[in-house]
Amino acid sequence: MNYQKELEKIIAGLEREHKVPRLLLHSCCAPCSSYVLEYLSQYFCITVFYYNPNIYPESEYSKRIVEQQRFIEELSVRHPVSFAAGPYENERFYETVCGMEREKEGGKRCERCYELRLREAAVLAKDGSYDYFTTTLSISPLKKAEKLNEIGARLGKEYGVSYLPSDFKKKNGYKRSIELSAEHHLYRQDYCGCVYSYEEARQRRIDKG
Repeated sequence: MNYQKELEKIIAGLEREHKVPRLLLHSCCAPCSSYVLEYLSQYFCITVFYYNPNIYPESEYSKRIVEQQRFIEELSVRHPVSFAAGPYENERFYETVCGMEREKEGGKRCERCYELRLREAAVLAKDGSYDYFTTTLSISPLKKAEKLNEIGARLGKEYGVSYLPSDFKKKNGYKRSIELSAEHHLYRQDYCGCVYSYEEARQRRIDKG
């Protein structure tokens, strides 16, 4: 499925009906959210939901959340963008991926992590009566849009709130996120977030000397 085309169909329908729905957007970091916010804020009133209990160490979590808030304040948007922070539940992440510590990045452990974060977004979207929820994660070339959309759609049905399909890396979305990161001098981390991806990145640096 072409998730970008599915998203464009939904947006076209909203424009025909002159609707501006409320969207809960799970964000993993400011750089990944940059293009997504620039794009979607033309059509939705957005609440950026920062829920990432996977991030290690806590100082990294604090750095990323501050950058996320700063970017929202700096970005010029057509419709309002607000911010909501979830709790830093690091132990919940470790419990979720228990037994998968040796999985390579992008495997089953990551899928468990996606679902943990998307489930929390679905709960908040339902409780807050949002029209849609989605995540910035599909902008990464390392993330599988098919798996993210599969999880999101399933959770949407479970909680009774519509999941907005996406593959934000399409239409040069990832390239634009790099440009916006440079324009706003955003901190761009060199690993996804968890201690396992941190160690993989550290090993890569060692291998490169």
